[in-house]
Amino acid sequence: MARKDSDGRKVACANRRAHHDYELFDRLEAGLVLSGSEVKSLRDGGGALVDSYVEVRNGEVFLVGANIARYANASYMNHEPRQDRKLLLHAREIRRLAMKVREKGLTIVPLQIYFKDGRAKIEIALARGRRNYDKRERILKRDQDRAAQRED
Repeated sequence: MARKDSDGRKVACANRRAHHDYELFDRLEAGLVLSGSEVKSLRDGGGALVDSYVEVRNGEVFLVGANIARYANASYMNHEPRQDRKLLLHAREIRRLAMKVREKGLTIVPLQIYFKDGRAKIEIALARGRRNYDKRERILKRDQDRAAQRED
């Protein structure tokens, strides 16, 4: 089942690993083009963003590699679980994303899929991959901060 987030949106699935693997910069909210069986599957918690990414193709933005499980009650009208899904953004946002990905070597990662006012939305972010030593340093700093907090 979807859980309610602090700002009233129902989170269907989240990519918690992205916060560890990437340094996140700009965040955007985009709409998702989904079929009915995909929406019902997401409402039942049947989505996963592991190993997925966002790609700009011919002035359009697509979510690639996301797994939305088949809906059990959809019979023959079911969807393909790993198909590419179109994202809905303004043209200027698409141009800005495409420019930053091309110039600066950034990538676009999906952070979470959620329902807001009954509509499926996705939160995406511009990101740069972290090196292993960056990850270790970050974990060490977090542990030190926790230890200092316990002492206070």
